[in-house]
Amino acid sequence: MTATRTPEAAAGPVAPPPPGPAARRFGPALRWLGPVARRAGSGLAVLWAAATAAYGALRLAPGDTVDILIGEGADTPGIRAQIIREWGLDRPEIVQYLGYLGRLLHGDLGRSYQLQRGVGDILATQVGPTVRLTLAAAATGVLLAVAVALATAGRARRLRRAASAAELVSVSVPPFVIGILLLTVFSFTLGWFPVSGAGDPTALVLPALALGLPIAGVLGQVLREGLERALEQPFALTARSRGLTERALVARHALRHALLPAVTLVGWFTGVLLGGAVIIEALFGRPGLGQVTMLAVTGKDMPVVMAVVILSAVVYVAVSTLLDLAYRLIDPRLRSVR
Repeated sequence: MTATRTPEAAAGPVAPPPPGPAARRFGPALRWLGPVARRAGSGLAVLWAAATAAYGALRLAPGDTVDILIGEGADTPGIRAQIIREWGLDRPEIVQYLGYLGRLLHGDLGRSYQLQRGVGDILATQVGPTVRLTLAAAATGVLLAVAVALATAGRARRLRRAASAAELVSVSVPPFVIGILLLTVFSFTLGWFPVSGAGDPTALVLPALALGLPIAGVLGQVLREGLERALEQPFALTARSRGLTERALVARHALRHALLPAVTLVGWFTGVLLGGAVIIEALFGRPGLGQVTMLAVTGKDMPVVMAVVILSAVVYVAVSTLLDLAYRLIDPRLRSVR
């Protein structure tokens, strides 16, 4: 028996209908929505892990929880009763933990029983100087790295070796040693910049350099290698054959290809900035979260230490999310990845 073929089967597979107006209008936004949602979910998991780790450190520390929270502050029956009430220490442990997470969700970071102030208020008054320092250091590192990479990529071998040696030194020397050298030369000897404080805008120059030079060293090496690889790609040869100058080739095409591996370092130097700010602010006598953290650790002010840990996790999650979006903006090929 011969099978009867329908007209639809004879015509072959039916092509899917073209996307409607709504799909064409919202399609690009929907392609971004999935990765952003996944990144937000992983970010919430990181924040939960950081909050849980901070809470676990409090509960697993040797000694009574009330004594740990009081630290070196005033120890009175009233303060002890306040701690028991605020932390729910007279309730089951799971209720205490859930109450702690609930307070965090409402933005309540607790209270410093040494300073008798809310932890959120303490951090809010000190976050501004630290943000200015870290942004200035990041800008210093990025600008120096881009300038050195553009000046040395594809140039004479001696010039590249000299740049690599300088970058290696800046990466190998700790930021606090760089800060001491900068203070000795430019503050104590030449008197160009103030030794400490944050009132004068020029007081930001040396701390930003001390934090930014290690970033410039690593980022400069990655950018230069990325530029040199990009300049050897077929698209560079095609651009040259069309009469594009070397400077225009680097600015329009090669630099964009070199940025993707460099952007992966943003997460690394975020940690460098957060960790280095603690030492640099103490070295240069600047206010900020670094000073708060040092005082909290030495004074055993556990609520402040826990809040700093959680705040660091928030910064990490925010930077990682922006980093993922930056990948997709720099490299269009990643925009199709769901």
